[in-house]
Amino acid sequence: MSDLKSLIIPDKVPKHIAIIMDGNGRWAKQKGMPRVLGHRSGVKSVREVTEAAAEIGVHYLTLYAFSTENWSRPPAEVTALMTLLVETIKGEIRDLNKNGVRLMAIGDLEALPAASYKALQDGIEQTKNNQRITLVLALNYSAKWEILRATRMLAEQAQKGLLTPADIDENTFENALSTRDIPDPELLIRTSGETRISNFLLWQIAYAELYFTPVFWPDFGRKELFEAILSYQRRERRFGMISEQVTT
Repeated sequence: MSDLKSLIIPDKVPKHIAIIMDGNGRWAKQKGMPRVLGHRSGVKSVREVTEAAAEIGVHYLTLYAFSTENWSRPPAEVTALMTLLVETIKGEIRDLNKNGVRLMAIGDLEALPAASYKALQDGIEQTKNNQRITLVLALNYSAKWEILRATRMLAEQAQKGLLTPADIDENTFENALSTRDIPDPELLIRTSGETRISNFLLWQIAYAELYFTPVFWPDFGRKELFEAILSYQRRERRFGMISEQVTT
């Protein structure tokens, strides 16, 4: 583990990493356990990855915790996930503050169950002054929902005469997104072997490096995070330019 960490170039650590946490249910199924126990085991990975990310200088870590599509899962599993969210936030506040972790959230948060929404807002309020790393939970989140909401907001402003169509550029649009105060991710990780984006940060990951791993989320920890970052650092980020332009 220390060998992997020593290989990471501090100046090239991505400031923002986004992760699609996938495979909790399949991890549990392989072990003959109920799916909800896979989700509970995934909390350990959230804690370990957040601490490791903070340790090496990542400023923002965004985790896809619950998508709008997840409501279609069996009701018992959805209820268990919402209960787990409340328990986890309440149980982690002390450690979040101890480790300098600021909690934020994006998504259609007001549509969450009342207890989940309250626990989330309490966690955000109690950690708002922490500055070491920002942990962003994407809850009841959909990139399509976010883009449509931003479009409606800008249309309403135009209708009120607050802006014209010519005023709408990339900066204007980005300021209407949930992530307006967060830099775009440089690295997107998805666990469990799936190679889809699944409606996550579609606008924001336009230039992110993608990293897919077969490891299920409950087995993803410090070692796996460091491996992903090392893979990122071996890549050449050209942003439409050619290699000679990047290296000169």
